[in-house]
Amino acid sequence: MPQVSVKEKLIAHAETVFRQQGFNGASVQDITGAAGVPKGSFYNHFKSKQELAAEIVRRYSGATDFGMLGQDDGRPVRERLRAHFASQAQRTSSTGVEFGCLLVTMASETPTAGDEVGSAVRGGFSAWADVLAEVIRQGQQTGEIRSREPAGDLAVFLIDTFEGGALRGKATDDATASMRSLDLALNALDH
Repeated sequence: MPQVSVKEKLIAHAETVFRQQGFNGASVQDITGAAGVPKGSFYNHFKSKQELAAEIVRRYSGATDFGMLGQDDGRPVRERLRAHFASQAQRTSSTGVEFGCLLVTMASETPTAGDEVGSAVRGGFSAWADVLAEVIRQGQQTGEIRSREPAGDLAVFLIDTFEGGALRGKATDDATASMRSLDLALNALDH
């Protein structure tokens, strides 16, 4: 079995540290301690904590599962959108609903985390909205979604509603808050 590189250990453990402590609450020592590597090795792989955090955000965003949004499976658009968000809710629950979505955690600290982290967070949200907007456009063209609001705006609305519910769920330890909020937002697509 191949040995995991120090860089990959740092990335894997830093995500957990950032989720649990936030960007500002996590030190390089916390990250290297969790990874079980010497503190000095951190700087062999990353110029700064910001560079590491931006890499984690990009990887997290890149690992988002959009597979259930495919149009070839015959399911209605809203059902595919709901399945996608349910997958995202499960992803968050699997790492601890009390820690919430990594994108939201990092977004809440973007003003103090630096431009590199902020850019990665904005890129993650933008890419997510772009994929959802395309699916919403398909629904508008077929009449499955009756709202005539721009698809991009509706995509952002769904993300904001879902993530707002997730933030409330984080505060109240309610793993169902994000999906309950999302279901209301999906119903609003008919207006």
